[in-house]
Amino acid sequence: MSHLYFNSGSVVGMPALSPTMETGILAEWYVQEGSGFAAGEALAKIETDKASIDFEAQDDGYVAKILMEAGSGADIPVNTPIMI
Repeated sequence: MSHLYFNSGSVVGMPALSPTMETGILAEWYVQEGSGFAAGEALAKIETDKASIDFEAQDDGYVAKILMEAGSGADIPVNTPIMI
């Protein structure tokens, strides 16, 4: 599993889940806008060309805004903002 680093008010980008990953597909959000989460909690499922991987919060936090909807099948470049 990969870890998502989140600080209050931070814009979170599409994580690079491997050294060669350039894009990923946001398959599913496990959290909703307005919800809190704890360190270690899986926030979303990201699909790469090799695997589907849950990525986790490094710290406790709060989802202020989801910027990218899940399930579209669109490739999202690494570091593109996906949530605040």
